[in-house]
Amino acid sequence: MGHALIDTIIASIVTAFVFGLLAKKLKLPAMLGYLLAGVAIGPFTPGFVADANVAKELAEVGIILLMFGVGLHFSMRDLLNVKRIALPGALAQIVVATIVGAVTADYLGYTFVQGLIFGFSLSVASTVVLLRSLEQRGLLESDGGKIAIGWLVVEDVAMVLALVMLPVIAGMSHADAALDISLIASTLLATLFKIGGFFACMLLVGRRFLPWLLTQLEEAHSSELSTLGTLAIALGFATIAYSVFDASLALGAFLAGTMLNESEIGRRSAVNSLPMRDAFSVLFFVSVGMLFDPATLFTQTAAVLVTLAIIVLVKSAVALAITRLFQQSREVSYTIAIGLAQIGEFSFILGGLALANGMFTQELYNLILAGAMLSIMVNPFLFRAYSSCRKPDKAA
Repeated sequence: MGHALIDTIIASIVTAFVFGLLAKKLKLPAMLGYLLAGVAIGPFTPGFVADANVAKELAEVGIILLMFGVGLHFSMRDLLNVKRIALPGALAQIVVATIVGAVTADYLGYTFVQGLIFGFSLSVASTVVLLRSLEQRGLLESDGGKIAIGWLVVEDVAMVLALVMLPVIAGMSHADAALDISLIASTLLATLFKIGGFFACMLLVGRRFLPWLLTQLEEAHSSELSTLGTLAIALGFATIAYSVFDASLALGAFLAGTMLNESEIGRRSAVNSLPMRDAFSVLFFVSVGMLFDPATLFTQTAAVLVTLAIIVLVKSAVALAITRLFQQSREVSYTIAIGLAQIGEFSFILGGLALANGMFTQELYNLILAGAMLSIMVNPFLFRAYSSCRKPDKAA
């Protein structure tokens, strides 16, 4: 164990760099390269095998900082500006994708609860992939980009709630005694009460204490202290959420990010933590890739293709239907439909949490991983195909 940590970090970072660079050269998202790097050093491929237990520990830090980053991108203002279409659109897409995914899982022989988790995992797009795709194509400030981001905010909130409730549901489902309505209701109410207390703590203390702390850091004129301070906020609030309020580490980090996003000084300080946050996020994606068995592509080919179809075709069809119903232009509709036709970090986290709580099988989790990798790979080509089809119309 003496060198397991060092070996795992070195192997993860070096391999992620090589595969990430290769992905960018092929004009594919770097995240795909990081996932493939994990496959390369995982137990299912020949050659060097990194320590999976150490990788999981590093991934936990990666999840905290990843959720912190999602919180930094969370803007209630963005959501309110496009709520008329983003709210019903996101909810409709989540419901349809979850139902289709659940039916697919049932056909494959999985339980109802497993099917719901599987379907829900396929319904939520990757924040990282969407923001990078819109940024690269200059669409962040377009009408389609703004609606897509608002749409994603709704999905993120739904997923955060799911991450909070899943361990509670898992605990009740594993209980030997018969579960009655009163037990379920009391357990959920107790959990929501604790989470409500954490929200109140964040609003009362976070809004007063964080600006003061960030001002002290800025006055210190030290970039390293600013970086450490921002990371300490993310990790500190995550720990408070977990140890005091029985909430998840991810929820604490997410809310810390939203608090920082509310002020200009908070956003400036958050920028200083980007390199460290990105490095640990990369370790998270590598650790996820290590769990994937490439043999799934051959042993469950039909199931993988159906999973990909749900992510790319079903979700896109729902997005197109909703946007056209709200009389959005063709360009806006396709920007939203294509941008959200992929899954990523939230799907990994939810599936991994279900796996850890004994509510999922490795085979079902492999389908999520395969669907994510393939949808991330396909997404840039969908944008390019739409752009090439659109050019002749412009000329005309």
